Amino acid sequence: MLRLLISPFLLFFFLISPALSEGQTITGPDVEINGGDIHVSFSLALEKKNIQEIRDGIDKELKYYVDLFRVWRIWPDEFVSGIFFTRTLRVDPIKKEYVATSFDGKVLIERRFRSFESMLKWVLSVKDLKLADISKLDPGEYFVRVTAESKIRKLPPVIGHFLIFISENEFKRVKDSAIFEIESSR
Repeated sequence: MLRLLISPFLLFFFLISPALSEGQTITGPDVEINGGDIHVSFSLALEKKNIQEIRDGIDKELKYYVDLFRVWRIWPDEFVSGIFFTRTLRVDPIKKEYVATSFDGKVLIERRFRSFESMLKWVLSVKDLKLADISKLDPGEYFVRVTAESKIRKLPPVIGHFLIFISENEFKRVKDSAIFEIESSR
């Protein structure tokens, strides 16, 4: 009896959940300490389906979260600081226009590109992002977590409030850096 009851719910769940996409991967994050600052570099690779959608003129919005955590052996890891920014891709296949924006909550940068590939390279890779000043950090072990996500554009925003089990993300990828140590700078 229980099996008959659970089966329709599982079928319903799998039908409404977005397909699992394994094509998106984060390369890095690579952490460097230069001049007393922590710098992070990483890149995101999209699967061919997403790239073709963008090439066909469907706007794509990517959200990046770059967070610094302190490692604690007994307690959960401690969030220290983080940066959030959004990058948007717009392609007009008829006019051959390639426009990308980056917005961090304060500054909006809009760039126009001559080629689709150069736009993708700028939007999907982050080089030497200044994350934190090590003089303001306590000695200990730390790591950087990079999260990249893309929202589904097909669902109305209200759906998530009523049907909480439906994912609003097209994909969400998380990757941690290797653990590094900050020694006392005082």
